[in-house]
Amino acid sequence: MLKYKLVVVGPLETNCYLAYCDETLECGVIDPGAQPERIFPAIVECGLKPVVILNTHGHIDHIGANRDIKEKFGIPLCIHALDSPLLEKNQQFELSLFLGAQESPPADRLLKDGESIDFGRCRLAVIHTPGHSRGSVGFFGENILFSGDTLFNGGVGRTDLPGGSTRDLEVSIRERILTLPSGTVVLPGHGPWTTIGEERESNPFLG
Repeated sequence: MLKYKLVVVGPLETNCYLAYCDETLECGVIDPGAQPERIFPAIVECGLKPVVILNTHGHIDHIGANRDIKEKFGIPLCIHALDSPLLEKNQQFELSLFLGAQESPPADRLLKDGESIDFGRCRLAVIHTPGHSRGSVGFFGENILFSGDTLFNGGVGRTDLPGGSTRDLEVSIRERILTLPSGTVVLPGHGPWTTIGEERESNPFLG
């Protein structure tokens, strides 16, 4: 069964998720944005075995500890192909001092819509959700969606950053996310969790 541990990191309070198989304890580290010194103890506390790093998108507050995690565990880094350039030096690292980020290593695997990520006996499907960035993705499995910065509790992702598109975001949310079952738990990149049903009914940006 898929379970997760939440670790909130960095000055922008990014939600880093340790998504794991409760049988094998293999896990995917989703959006290690900063503060590896907070992420490492959480991994040890839960007895987890990291096998992959998953970035929902390439903004600095979601990738700032990629290097630390990769070097510590020697595991592959995955991001959608359209956001892979954001991992490169000088793309956005003028913010690195403020956010406590390090330059990310390049991706080992470039994700595409419809692919899957396996760890232990769990599988997450890759859902391409452009809008917040060109290569934003959600990871969906066992009635849980790791939505990145596309959909929040009572909000949606900003589109005023390079690569953002309001129209693409609207299409992604309405056609790729809100079509998931109502009971789907949404775990966003910032803030509290929600469900698909709750956002359909009460999200003021989706009226």
